[in-house]
Amino acid sequence: MTRWRFLIPLAWASAWNRRATLGLTLIAIVLASTLLLAVERLRHDARESFAQSVSGSDLIVGARGSPLQLVLHSVFHLGEPGNNIAWQSYRQIAADPAVAWSIPLSLGDSHRGYPVLGTTADYFRHFRYGLRTPLALAAGRAFAAGRDGIFEAVLGAEVAARLGYRLGQAILLSHGTGALPGLEHAGKPFTVVGILAATGTPVDRTVHVDLAAIEAIHLDWQGGMPLPGLSIPAEQVGKFDLTPREITAFLIGLHHRTAVFGLQRRIAGFKDEPLQAVLPGVVLDQLWQNLAFGETLLRGLSWLILALGLSGLLATMLAGLGERRRELAILRTLGAGLPQIAILLLLENLLLGLSGALGGLLLLTLGSGLLAPWLVQHWGIVLQSSFPGGDEIRLIATIVATATLAGLLPAWQASRQALADGLTPRL
Repeated sequence: MTRWRFLIPLAWASAWNRRATLGLTLIAIVLASTLLLAVERLRHDARESFAQSVSGSDLIVGARGSPLQLVLHSVFHLGEPGNNIAWQSYRQIAADPAVAWSIPLSLGDSHRGYPVLGTTADYFRHFRYGLRTPLALAAGRAFAAGRDGIFEAVLGAEVAARLGYRLGQAILLSHGTGALPGLEHAGKPFTVVGILAATGTPVDRTVHVDLAAIEAIHLDWQGGMPLPGLSIPAEQVGKFDLTPREITAFLIGLHHRTAVFGLQRRIAGFKDEPLQAVLPGVVLDQLWQNLAFGETLLRGLSWLILALGLSGLLATMLAGLGERRRELAILRTLGAGLPQIAILLLLENLLLGLSGALGGLLLLTLGSGLLAPWLVQHWGIVLQSSFPGGDEIRLIATIVATATLAGLLPAWQASRQALADGLTPRL
């Protein structure tokens, strides 16, 4: 027992003595571990972010086209918009006896890179995310319904935090993405009346206004451009009819979910214009099925890179045996048997594998902190807690176990060396 307890500090001291050589191998294992863990974390967090973004809607209705494009644009504010749908079509479908509630959505404007969503007060009452969690206000109130809330805005948590906005602050909206200068809706400022609590969904990155406000800021616009010589001031917009003409899409909640397929068929056969009604969960499942090949390819590439790193470790250990012949022989003269020598070499590999896996986890955590805002801004992916989940712990254990097993060949080769072979001076 006395001999065995010195193996771990001895393995550490031996590895430290060869730190220059093993350091390069360790860097390769750290980078390979980082890539493998990053693929797993990104895959898991992407699914969680998308799945939790909308949970209380039975159907999403929009113009006929790609169901995936409809869901990505209307819920996640990603991709290009499809055709709009007429307001009268929305009103007819919303009046269907199977419909318990509906939320119209109008997208197309922005504020400093963040999307602007035109909707109604029903949005704050019926929209759900996560495990059917309702929206909550961290400060202020929801915008008033109708003409009383034309120029009121409710900000998502991230918009308010990153831009430093407070209640009562005035903001201007831009037409489109706001990438082109001169497309601001000048002269029609909005007042921030509410800030939503953080949800970890696209709601956090959205500026919410009333549907009437979308019409009001476009009264003096046509064809996506301001009309030359015409400017309608904010105080005059109340004289116009601000009933929406078109919307992007709308969400539907049903009295009974058993009616979902019947309503879906009725919407598909709607005569006034071609529409589609999609189940968000089904569309997201199709998305992950389409991405399954890419996920498998990335995983395979990550494992291949890790295998290359471990191959470098094996080559380094085998090459180092020639330099360590005298060291191992001295250990045997001091009473270390062949089992202790083999376990010593396995422990060195275990320490390298553990250091590489933990180094990869640390590098991933630092990288996640740096990339998290960019992923949220551009892809709507919210990175979860930096603590490793069950799948990541299993990956770390696999990396450590594989690195340890890579020491079996050097251990076997060291056991074949004769004691006198290491003590014989080389000429």
